[in-house]
Amino acid sequence: MNRRAFLGLGLQLAAGIIVNQAVSCWADTGMRRLSFYHTHTKKHLDITYGYGGRYDRAALDRLNRYLSDFRTGEVHPIDPGVLDILCQIQQKMGCHGTYEVISAYRSPATNQYLRKRSNGVAKHSLHMEGRAIDIRLTGQNTHHVRNCAISLQRGGVGYYAKHDFVHIDTGRVRTW
Repeated sequence: MNRRAFLGLGLQLAAGIIVNQAVSCWADTGMRRLSFYHTHTKKHLDITYGYGGRYDRAALDRLNRYLSDFRTGEVHPIDPGVLDILCQIQQKMGCHGTYEVISAYRSPATNQYLRKRSNGVAKHSLHMEGRAIDIRLTGQNTHHVRNCAISLQRGGVGYYAKHDFVHIDTGRVRTW
């Protein structure tokens, strides 16, 4: 290894240590904050939904409305575990980007409509229980987001490379 490569490696390692410390400090605050952009409604939402081991009920209510079925307007409770997975992905990746929401809660009518148009929609989708979300993370490759989500071992992770999004859910651990 030449001197230039050795110095470059040292800088990369030092930068990694600094990033890991920043992520660790952010995680230690206990504040759970997310930023969203809904690709269908074009609405943004920046929200702190929890502190320490507690959830903010008013914030969860706002999230339930924001992540509602955009086709029907139906609102359903979103599993806070889904939100926690999104926070953990950002912590592990060392980023605080905006999640682009492709789909969150789906009413049974919407799910049936989508099943007729695509063979990739599950009949008993966890979207209908508020336990799934399809996302991208700004500034991050969806392949890397998928790998990070899989490493958490917190639920299902689907990767849709053709449409450039990742499915995250709080069901049993599985991948596709």
